Amino acid sequence: MSPPLIPLGVDRRAVLTRRIRLLVGVTIGYNVVEAVVALSAGTAAGSTALIGFGLDSIIEVSSAAAVAWQFAGRDSHAREKTALRVIAISFFALAAWVTVSSFRSLTGGAEASHSTIGLSLAALSLAVMPGLSYAQRRAGRELNSRTAVADSKQTLLCTYLSGILLIGLTMNSLFGWTWADPMAALAIAAVALKEGRDTWRGETCCTPPPPAKSATTSLTPLSPPPTTVTCTNACCGPVK
Repeated sequence: MSPPLIPLGVDRRAVLTRRIRLLVGVTIGYNVVEAVVALSAGTAAGSTALIGFGLDSIIEVSSAAAVAWQFAGRDSHAREKTALRVIAISFFALAAWVTVSSFRSLTGGAEASHSTIGLSLAALSLAVMPGLSYAQRRAGRELNSRTAVADSKQTLLCTYLSGILLIGLTMNSLFGWTWADPMAALAIAAVALKEGRDTWRGETCCTPPPPAKSATTSLTPLSPPPTTVTCTNACCGPVK
């Protein structure tokens, strides 16, 4: 049986909680703007990919809002299960939408026209989202918050969609390859489905926080180090 986790210090936990709240706020604000721009540009260009990207932004807002709701309470862990359910459902919704829109495009949906706004938005999101995802994942792992880590995966998935959207719009504009985007998007849908399943089961991996340094550490240099807890999920790893 694994030994109990040694909790973070009160000050460090407060810092990490504030950091997650800030990152979630930035994520919500950016995705609201992204959704408005993508849906408007997608409607104007007749682009299913752009409209799907805008809907993904709305789903990302719901996921981040679930994390914000969790950390707004005094006991964030008491709200964790509900927040995880909301994030999992958002993954399922994203997978469903991308799958349906991809098959519609492959089976003769309306061909999208060139969209400079769409290309610019995809490139900007590809630059912004990885940093947000990394910062939230790092803070979430140290705080041992499954919801923060799960939401960081949602943000990372948005990064993949940004890349797919950018490639699809570029190939469509340059070569008229209308099939490139929906084929790649189907792979993203499969990833979203897996992440939703793992999140629903509570298998989002977190690295347990390191033991706090004891005031007597310097007095007993030859004492054995405290036992650490190893996460059982294969995707777990050290906080980098």
